[in-house]
Amino acid sequence: GQPKLPKNFEEDTWAILKDAITAIFLKQKLSCDVEKLYQAAGDLCLHKLGANLYERVKKECEIHISAKISALVGQSPDLVVFLSLVQRTWQDFCDQMLIIRGIALLLDVKYVKNVANLCSVWDMGLQLFRKHISLSPEIEHKTVTGLLRLIESERLGEAIDKTLLSHLLKMFTDLGMYSETFEKPFLECTSEFYATEGVKYLQQSDIPDYLRHAESRLQEEHDRCILYLEANTRKPLIATTEKQLLQRHTSAIIEKGFTVLMEANRVTDLSRMYTLFQRVDAIEMLKQALSLYIRGTGQGIIMDEEKDKDLVSFLLEFKASLDKILEESFAKNEAFSNTIKESFEHLINLRQNRPAELIAKFLDEKLRAGNKGTSEEELEGILDKVLVLFRFIQGKDVFEAFYKKDLAKRLLLGKSASIDAEKSMITKLKTECGSQFTNKLEGMFKDIELSKEINDSFKQSSQARTKLPTGIEMSVHVLTTGYWPTYPPMDVKLPHELNVYQDIFKEFYLSKYSGRRLMWQNSLGHCVLKVEFPKGRKELAVSLFQSVVL
Repeated sequence: GQPKLPKNFEEDTWAILKDAITAIFLKQKLSCDVEKLYQAAGDLCLHKLGANLYERVKKECEIHISAKISALVGQSPDLVVFLSLVQRTWQDFCDQMLIIRGIALLLDVKYVKNVANLCSVWDMGLQLFRKHISLSPEIEHKTVTGLLRLIESERLGEAIDKTLLSHLLKMFTDLGMYSETFEKPFLECTSEFYATEGVKYLQQSDIPDYLRHAESRLQEEHDRCILYLEANTRKPLIATTEKQLLQRHTSAIIEKGFTVLMEANRVTDLSRMYTLFQRVDAIEMLKQALSLYIRGTGQGIIMDEEKDKDLVSFLLEFKASLDKILEESFAKNEAFSNTIKESFEHLINLRQNRPAELIAKFLDEKLRAGNKGTSEEELEGILDKVLVLFRFIQGKDVFEAFYKKDLAKRLLLGKSASIDAEKSMITKLKTECGSQFTNKLEGMFKDIELSKEINDSFKQSSQARTKLPTGIEMSVHVLTTGYWPTYPPMDVKLPHELNVYQDIFKEFYLSKYSGRRLMWQNSLGHCVLKVEFPKGRKELAVSLFQSVVL
């Protein structure tokens, strides 16, 4: 059988262990080496005396832990000094429990493991520490208040002992007290701190400053989580900060700053506003502000008839600045892009038909010869931008009527800056509105090209060579009715030579194209007269009617 235990074996062995535990907690030298103590605890477990040993170790530890914590009561009123004492007490406790755990290792392995719901020696120590902290509300309260005070000082820009802070928060985590004891009051304090700061800062500073401040505060709180708070605190902490600095003030921020930033084209500040508003789901509000801004800014200009001559230039510049902001500040957000389109459409159609007429007129200026200093590429770019405005017009037929009238003038007077640019514009309109829209415009070009050929073959013809009056050069544009604007017929008594010229041309034309009717549109004719003045010879470019009068 089993060897009989010496008399008083359990008591004598425990006495050695008890002395050791006391020495460890009092930071005294051990009377025998750790190996021997480890063996002693193992022997008790081997002889099935683990249950009693566990209770005795627990009781002995509690005496010392309770004394350690009681010693903190009434200590320094200076919170930082007090926190250092708590940290020292905790650090000592951890070091001491580690040694005790090492000695009682076989108690954990041979006994604790086999008993349901029993804590390891280390966890038992933590439970005791927590129990006695909780039994002393003053210590718990002072520690939490001290930690909150430290964090507030840091928020106010003071340097603090982050290591101390970090160690004590780790203590709360290890004791399982972090979320109830620390996190709850911490989030409440944060909420109060930023509630006060938000209101004050918004009154004192302009919006770009306020947004920069909110952004850096959010970054600081994020860093705080990495440095010394638990990872789980990040979400509620950031949400609290966002709520107090942003969510509560979105309307005020827009009211005080949006128009100012838009007018000054502050893309970086607007981008910051967009990013921050996105964090608190206030993008819809920002979009409405954009819509109101576009309508408000544009309406004054559109409705002011005195500004008509610059209206298209204003709209082009306004649209370009909005597109830049859309790209650089609002992340090309599709909803914002649609808001810009809708607001522009609203603006352009505030005054029926007039913008359509002004856009056609603007194009006429750009496409007319004498538009110096504009390269082909620049002209092409301008046409594309004007096309964007054209899309917003509801009365496209009004635009077409004016465009056709101006195009007719440019073609008949040979005043186009570039036939390539003219054709390019027609192609753009065709892509935009379909061939129905541009059929007649394309027909006008065909007439001009055909007229050149007819004039050339007329000059080669026998009629021209034999019958034409001398001293006059004349060229004729043959226009197809229906393609061109309608011009009222005007009878006028022409000089004999011109009548002769018209008759000979008519005879030539009808011999070539039988079955057609030629009607002379005298109102569209123009002449170059060479005149001898006393001071020398001059050429006068005048309309046909003016030349008849002269």
